[in-house]
Amino acid sequence: MKPATSELYWLSALVTALVDVGWVWLLAWRISPARFRQLAWAVTGVAALFWGLVWVTMLWSYTWELAYQYVFPTWGRWVIPPSFAILFSAAGLGAWWLAARLPGNPVVNFCWLGGLLSLPGHLRAIYGMRMLDKVPILQGVSPASALVFGVFELILYWGLILAAAALLQRGWEWWSQHGFRFSSRHAHVA
Repeated sequence: MKPATSELYWLSALVTALVDVGWVWLLAWRISPARFRQLAWAVTGVAALFWGLVWVTMLWSYTWELAYQYVFPTWGRWVIPPSFAILFSAAGLGAWWLAARLPGNPVVNFCWLGGLLSLPGHLRAIYGMRMLDKVPILQGVSPASALVFGVFELILYWGLILAAAALLQRGWEWWSQHGFRFSSRHAHVA
């Protein structure tokens, strides 16, 4: 596999930013501020599931050999996914709370806050764990390009989490109103 470069990361950041503009606009159009304020626990649950699955995938796939084995201990493969699921779900709840209280559209606020949530982890990985120095495939990547890409990447991810939470909430509301109904010959459960 060819090593990554700063140019690739800058280009990826630009493409992801363009996708984010459309994605966040669509979410802001479809999720009203009133609906957003109802999504606290749906966002928290979806975030836990999403980030747990992301980290299981990253630590138990080829990316372990490609990158993460250089910065995480082997036992981290077992501990990091559930720990990060809890950490990121709490961060998602915090971002939801703050986004609802900031001026402007709470959906846009939430997505931007989600993007900014990438900075502490990526700063720690780059400077504390020296990931760009230790991981052979990342040695041609500048810290700035990795940090900027990370912000736009997480805007996309938190937007996905918000969309899934809104769909889950809407499905729950429908189920609460309609329940499961058999044909007219069977008993109705409501």
